[in-house]
Amino acid sequence: VSDPSKGKYNLEYYMKLADDLVEMGVHSLAIKDMAGLLTPKATKMLVSALREQHPDLPIHVHTHDTAGSGVASMIAAAEAGADIVDGAIDAMSGMTSQPSLGAIAATLRGTDLDTGLDQQDIAALNTYWENVRSLYAPFESGQLSGSSDVYEHEIPGGQYTNLLFQSKQLGLTEKWPEIKRKYAEANIVLGDIPKVTPSSKVVGDLAQFMVAQNLDAKDILDQAETLAFPDSVVNYLRGDIGIPPGGFPEPLRSKVLQGRGLEPINGRPGASLKPYDFDKERAGLTKRYGEKYITEKDLLSYALYPTVFEEWKDFEEIYGDVERLPTHIFLSPMVVGEEIELDLGPGFSQVVRLVSIGDVSETGTRMCLFEVNGEQTYVGVTDTSVEGAGAVREKAKGPGQVGSPMPGVVVSLKVKAGDKVKEGETVATLSAMKMETSIPATASGTVERVVVNVGDKVEGDDLMVEIK
Repeated sequence: VSDPSKGKYNLEYYMKLADDLVEMGVHSLAIKDMAGLLTPKATKMLVSALREQHPDLPIHVHTHDTAGSGVASMIAAAEAGADIVDGAIDAMSGMTSQPSLGAIAATLRGTDLDTGLDQQDIAALNTYWENVRSLYAPFESGQLSGSSDVYEHEIPGGQYTNLLFQSKQLGLTEKWPEIKRKYAEANIVLGDIPKVTPSSKVVGDLAQFMVAQNLDAKDILDQAETLAFPDSVVNYLRGDIGIPPGGFPEPLRSKVLQGRGLEPINGRPGASLKPYDFDKERAGLTKRYGEKYITEKDLLSYALYPTVFEEWKDFEEIYGDVERLPTHIFLSPMVVGEEIELDLGPGFSQVVRLVSIGDVSETGTRMCLFEVNGEQTYVGVTDTSVEGAGAVREKAKGPGQVGSPMPGVVVSLKVKAGDKVKEGETVATLSAMKMETSIPATASGTVERVVVNVGDKVEGDDLMVEIK
């Protein structure tokens, strides 16, 4: 807002957007600063202008504290006339979370903007959440401090730690600084778009793809017809999530769609969405999993995220109703001699004690001896921490050899030996964390062999399909 070099998203842009929303009849205005880009100066400029233009409309400001200036920006918002500012309890605040609620309240105490929040009440809540957070230590991102370079790369707070974790899964940890730079570059390649779910995922997927393939903006445009872009990028350029401010980047969009034989979606994508047959899908899920295991929430989950839902049900079939496990037991393995009580329902509980853990077998399995209500039982557990030597996969080299563009897991195969394929046709789908990539045929011809299976882990350039 306060930086004239930032292009189309200036104060005039936001004022016009607010005016359009008010014209539609909104009851409040919310400033969603998902990356924490609002400096105190920019906050004052934007909130003051909105307050002057719309004196009777409530203004709500939300930010993230990635750069460390969140508290100062929220104070500036309050002083400029905002009615609501967001903060997080101290134990869960800072960095990519929201700024500290306790710090905001303490700073405003004794002023005309005093929140009325008691410091002792905040402290009691903070103690509770400190203990809760400690249970989830295995899922901490490893980020130790704020990062002021967010003003350059503009990665949203909710995505920053996810992207860091995904980069580790892709074997790109040492390239994290480059990924942040490529995020900024990918954003411009895609048209400098507002970055919030799902558009932020599109930018993040392209950034990781560019790093993994050693590509720059020129390469993306020059090779747009043939590159194995993540599905999210292709779907965005097709128009599946709507039209970005200023329209789609050209000629990138036309090249990507023409290279895949796709037609663009014009207008609001939901308008052309086919009706969803909930009764049919409910019947299918009930037949597959049993009526008592399919709730309304399950049906909606499947409608929105069918692959994720199926993965969860497969997990549940193996491990059962893990929601009944104490959090610390679910997140951290039991140690020999440890005893817990499981509450499995009204009047039904079990006392479980881990007696011993056997040596790992050639197949990677350990036999664990438990006592369940005093009775001994053996359970075979796969030790995923034990790595075998494994076979070295063949690498793709020739023009008819289709290789993996990055490390990941094969989630689907579209062809088998003997099938006829055309260059650019999807032959497999690869997944790396939340990013799915359609793998295109590198030549037209007949599939001679498929050397991977669904579920296989592959590294960059590993051979997947060979075409003659």
